[in-house]
Amino acid sequence: MEALEPLEQRQRTSTLKRKTTIGLPVVNSIEDHRFPLTPEGAGMLVERGFRVLMESGAAEHIHYTDAAYARCGVEICTRTEALGCDMVIYLPMLSVADALKLRRCAMLFTFVQARPDDRGALAILLQRRIVTISIERIADEQGNRPFADILSEIDGRAAMAVASSLLADAIHGKGILLGGVTGIVPCEVTIIGSNMTACAAARSAIGLGATVRMFDNNTYRLRKALDMLGPGAIGSSLHPRVLAGALRSADIVIATDTDARDAAIDAATVESMKRGVICFDLTGNPGEVFPSLQVVDLDLASPSDNDPSAPGRLCYINAGNAVPRTVAMALTNAFISTLDENMVSDNPRDMNPHSMCISGGIRHGAVFILGRCVDPAVARLLGVRHFDVNLFLGLS
Repeated sequence: MEALEPLEQRQRTSTLKRKTTIGLPVVNSIEDHRFPLTPEGAGMLVERGFRVLMESGAAEHIHYTDAAYARCGVEICTRTEALGCDMVIYLPMLSVADALKLRRCAMLFTFVQARPDDRGALAILLQRRIVTISIERIADEQGNRPFADILSEIDGRAAMAVASSLLADAIHGKGILLGGVTGIVPCEVTIIGSNMTACAAARSAIGLGATVRMFDNNTYRLRKALDMLGPGAIGSSLHPRVLAGALRSADIVIATDTDARDAAIDAATVESMKRGVICFDLTGNPGEVFPSLQVVDLDLASPSDNDPSAPGRLCYINAGNAVPRTVAMALTNAFISTLDENMVSDNPRDMNPHSMCISGGIRHGAVFILGRCVDPAVARLLGVRHFDVNLFLGLS
């Protein structure tokens, strides 16, 4: 019998590259409890080839369990593991201790404000060459800002929903409806500004039957807002006497960003406002419009805070914190579309933070790239040289 002769066979020798990891740490901030991804959204990233690692308990604030994420393919891990991923999504600014745990040259999606309190963490991000993206400044080719716009809309609608609830509270509120019924004059809502936040609040107020007065010195933006809102809104420039009159009769006051040099409401005007008036500051610098009022984060507010019998008035901020699950769903949509539009390769394994910054609208949100600061405000805060992002990436 003829002996069998062994033959050579090709053997696969290449090894698979590891998947790009996305980390979701627990938000340890008393100012911002928003979480960026729902279980379904995280699962969509897993289906696209990413590894998503979430710190245990990170989504408790939006009432999702670890098991809900695990069923969608998310790996539950420790904080150190979540912060050590290739891409980390953490909406408030990281602490110094957490910034030191980031992998060198990783990518961080966050909200960046050039505040003195954040100087230490920002310096560490720059030193460790973390590609830092301020998500509210990410823009598409048409100039639309998917994150900032949707969060602005949520803030406006949430503020009006909460204000309506506070007014209707029979124990701690006035026990009145925002919209009038037959024979009863409706409540008055005064809105400073005519941007997306202001329009969202006005649309909700008009839908509930309130009388809405909108003020802005940008007449072109104001005209566009009034055309969109229809006859339910009354518009005016920021004339001091007209605004003061509207504030005195208002049941709800909502301040948004305007082009006015000084939009602050002085203490005397505030004192002339109704007892039990509900004030919201939805500007980029919460608390500056009503400097004489105590600032209360809406997520930490209590119905008794706005009791009409109380001696003072309050100013609510961070309206989006009152609806964190809605925020999570909206941010999920924005993150999925942004990653899809900015992936420079169909395979997430081939992605790296620096190549993502060169593509699409992510460059508009860049703060630090390759150990260089491309944000002028942050550069001034840190005392470092500022590089133009377009020129810098073009030469990289």
